Amino acid sequence: MDLQIIWDELPLYFDGLLLTIQLVPLSLLIGFVIAVPLAVMRLSKNPFVNYPVFAFTYAFRGTPLIVQLFILYYGVGTLDGYSELTKEFNFLKGAYFFALLGFTLNTAAYTAEIFRGAMAQTSFGEVEAAKACGMSQFLIFRRIIIPSALRRALPAYSNEVIFMLHGSALASTITLVDLTGAARIVQSRYYAPYEAFITAAVFYFVLTFLFIWLFRLVENHYNRHLKRREETIQVVT
Repeated sequence: MDLQIIWDELPLYFDGLLLTIQLVPLSLLIGFVIAVPLAVMRLSKNPFVNYPVFAFTYAFRGTPLIVQLFILYYGVGTLDGYSELTKEFNFLKGAYFFALLGFTLNTAAYTAEIFRGAMAQTSFGEVEAAKACGMSQFLIFRRIIIPSALRRALPAYSNEVIFMLHGSALASTITLVDLTGAARIVQSRYYAPYEAFITAAVFYFVLTFLFIWLFRLVENHYNRHLKRREETIQVVT
């Protein structure tokens, strides 16, 4: 291991880190906002509401992320009228937009199914109690089903966040210099694969640890009542 190579190229890695922490949280945030209403639609018994969402989630969960990125990056730009559209909306051109779009749609599909499963497991008694209080269907979803489902979905969603972080390495395949892209540049400059990719792996490891730590804090916050109940049961017994 030549540590001098790593030291000399640290600025490049930090630039790649900056791009990674721009892409991943932003795509997760937008994907989360999209996924919640999609999950509600998936629970609908109306086929005209349910089936289109099912088709969307099935398409993005059933194909590799790298294929989705290639279709967006290499395919959308060739559509008739797209070049004219980019003249009006400059942000639509470039690899960054397509990477963000691909990551957002992919995580929205997975997250929607995670939340749908959590919503479907909502206790029947909770819903009946809300109806007895005179809540409308919209209010039941907003106050009962969605909040409790989000708590139950936290462990599964934390895995999706980690998968999205690791999947963001594919941004380098469409010319973006993220952490993996920085490692590929270092490899091509020095022909030092260990120094290049182990350094990137360390950065990913630290980011993964931070995400896990943050989710553990959130889970502990929202599950405090369960711990208190367990402590009460232990005291009684």
